[in-house]
Amino acid sequence: MRRLLLSLALLLLPQGLQAQVMMDQPATAAREVLEIGTSTSEIAITSDFRGADLTIFGALSNTDQLLLAIGQYDIVVVLEGPRENATVRKKERVFGIWVNTQSMTFERVPQSYSLSSTRTVNDVTTPLELNDHGIGTDHIPLTPIGFVGDGSTITEFRDAFRRRQQQAGLYVRDPTGVRFVSSNLFKASLRLPADVPNGVHTVRGYLFKSGKFVTEKSLPLRVIKTGIEQTITDAAHDRPISYGLFSVLLAVITGWTASFLFRKD
Repeated sequence: MRRLLLSLALLLLPQGLQAQVMMDQPATAAREVLEIGTSTSEIAITSDFRGADLTIFGALSNTDQLLLAIGQYDIVVVLEGPRENATVRKKERVFGIWVNTQSMTFERVPQSYSLSSTRTVNDVTTPLELNDHGIGTDHIPLTPIGFVGDGSTITEFRDAFRRRQQQAGLYVRDPTGVRFVSSNLFKASLRLPADVPNGVHTVRGYLFKSGKFVTEKSLPLRVIKTGIEQTITDAAHDRPISYGLFSVLLAVITGWTASFLFRKD
């Protein structure tokens, strides 16, 4: 109704006065735009692979130059591995023997997770914002499957899962891995561990302004095995029975050959 009355009033006003009213209306500010690109779209895993660094290039547009100059824009870049269910088991001593007594399976968690940012993510924004977008190793959603109980052990298993992934080098973070190379261009470096999982990974870029989330972009990144490693992997998955029989036969032949060569007469 207010818009209708305003339109009628403009029609009744002289032309010059209409122009003045239109000029007085505040213009809508354009939203910031984030663009990212990777140095490669595919990582090949060979027998001598020892890990690699992935370079991410990005650009910002429609930014507030004053806020940009005083460092109010922050960039977080993440390389997220394929998602699968992950089980964590707790061992305890029972009659002097270490056995698995409890376990918990988390639904579709990243097998690997590498993060770089302009500064520590806890300084970029609030924990609530990080939880909403699942940014950072401490804020990745870890949802237990089929859990029944009072919830007192969930935190323990979550901490154990994160600790295991970090110790294996699969969850890493660099709080200074993103830097601006010009007023609107930035560069980020992400680390791929030596045992990075196969599959389609996702590169994600997040833009924050004065601690508030603005936008994000994502790109796929393929990690594949090549050569004899890929042949063995395909055989193990596509023909498991033949692969198992061949492995047993190879072990028997190897053992017999070793015993023949090194036997004592």
